[in-house]
Amino acid sequence: MRLILLGPPGAGKGTQAEVIKEKYSIAHISTGDILRENVKSATPLGLEAKQFMDSGKLVPDDLIVSMVKDRLKNPDCINGFLLDGFPRTVNQADALEKMLSELGISLDAAVLLEVSDQTVVDRLSGRRTCKLCGAIFHVKFRPSAKGTQCEKCGGVLYQRDDDKEDVIRRRLSVYYEQTSPLIKYYEEKGLLKRVDAEKSSDTVLTLISELFG
Repeated sequence: MRLILLGPPGAGKGTQAEVIKEKYSIAHISTGDILRENVKSATPLGLEAKQFMDSGKLVPDDLIVSMVKDRLKNPDCINGFLLDGFPRTVNQADALEKMLSELGISLDAAVLLEVSDQTVVDRLSGRRTCKLCGAIFHVKFRPSAKGTQCEKCGGVLYQRDDDKEDVIRRRLSVYYEQTSPLIKYYEEKGLLKRVDAEKSSDTVLTLISELFG
C-alpha cells in the first residue's frame, strides 16, 4: 500500500498516519521528520538543507524529493508507505511522480481527510500544552484533570501561538492557496479517495480501512 495523506491542519493526518502504519505495517514518512533527521545526522543532503534553513529560506523541492527518495530505499518501505506532509504543492507532486517513476513505484491512492474550517478552529484553538513536559490536552475533548495544570507533571498549561484562532485561519488560507489544488490533481489521476474526517478517529480509520479492504 502506497498512500499520500491530504487534508488541512487539524484534520487528524498525524493521528491517522500512526494508526494506518501499525494496521498495515507500512512506513509513515513525515517530510518534517526526514528533514530534521538529515540535518541532525549531518548527511550531505542535510548539510545542504541547513544552509537554506539558516538563511531563513525554504528548502528547495528537489532537496526534499531527494530525501524522500533515500527514505523509500529503507527496508521498512518494502510493504508500502504513507507520505504525510508531502507533497504540499502541484510542483512537488510532479517532482514526486517523476521520482517514483524512476524507482518503478506507483501510488495506490491520495486519501483526503475532509473537515470544515470551523472544526479545524475548534480542534486546534482548544489545545493546551504543558510548559514542562509538552503533554497536550484539549479544553473540550481531553481536558486535564487538574484544570489549568498538567495532570502528568503539574506544569502550567498554555495555548501556543500557532493554536490561536487568527493564526489557524492564516494557516488555512495557506492550505487553500498552496495545497488544495492537489485535490484536483489527484482526482484527475483517479487516485483521490475522500474520507469524512468530522467523525471520531476510530470511525475515520474504519472508513479508510473500507477503502482498501
